[in-house]
Amino acid sequence: MADNAGYDRRVLELFDGYVHGKLTRRQFLDRAAGFTATGVTATALLASLSPDYALAVQVDPEDASISTSYKKYASPKGAGVMQGYNARPAIVDHKLPGIVVIHENRGLNPYIEDVTRRLAVAGFIAFAPDALTPLGGYPGNDDEGRAMQQKRDRGEMVEDFVAAVGFLRSHPDCTGTVGSVGFCFGGNLSLQLAVRLPELAAAVAFYGSHPAAEDVAKIGAPLMLHHAGLDERVNASWPAFEAALKDNGVDYINYVYADVNHGFHNDTTPRFDADAAELAWQRTIEHFSRHLLAEA
Repeated sequence: MADNAGYDRRVLELFDGYVHGKLTRRQFLDRAAGFTATGVTATALLASLSPDYALAVQVDPEDASISTSYKKYASPKGAGVMQGYNARPAIVDHKLPGIVVIHENRGLNPYIEDVTRRLAVAGFIAFAPDALTPLGGYPGNDDEGRAMQQKRDRGEMVEDFVAAVGFLRSHPDCTGTVGSVGFCFGGNLSLQLAVRLPELAAAVAFYGSHPAAEDVAKIGAPLMLHHAGLDERVNASWPAFEAALKDNGVDYINYVYADVNHGFHNDTTPRFDADAAELAWQRTIEHFSRHLLAEA
């Protein structure tokens, strides 16, 4: 797994700007050049920061304890027909609660598929839609995926994930109790689902930007939020969002992981922090077990 040790924080901030569209590739390379070690090019530095998906296998796709497949579903208010990755325990004699898994701003990559399998191992039916379905699906690398996702209308993508919740709720093996979890772009979408869907049973957001304060009154699902202590970009809007959560009596719990970067759960990049990721995941499973299994 990747380790964030050895990277100048300023380089990681530049990389965050690059992956979130604040900097072009050329701007990143030009600005990062001042932080490279002797004999290391900015291009090599960017390559070292980019995901290595060979690391993203905590649960083998062939694990006999789970069953995986790609499934299509209807999104009439979104893109029409969407596809997602489905994972569930292989053998069960009862219905299970479901969790919609929402990827980052680059499509359904191997890391998110592995997260989906981790939820299946934990005893849930997990379904991870690919927002890039209308454009041919995740292209195999994040740079192209990020460019593709920028071409999609955000409102339409929200509708695609709203439809995914309905698809999972109606799955014959699902109890009808469904939660959501997302990362970065997906963290925001997970919170948006809580705003949109009163039937959502629980939502978890990893370092996702926050909905507008005026939308908080619509939230009925219990929330769990994971914030990176060094993530100034996302954290800037937290005080106003938290004030709105308190004013509206929303059930929430917020965790801030000190001295870690945005993306700390993604075990394929140097921003990964093993201790914070493990603790946040343990808390996430506990949150879903408390709220989804209790409702089942």
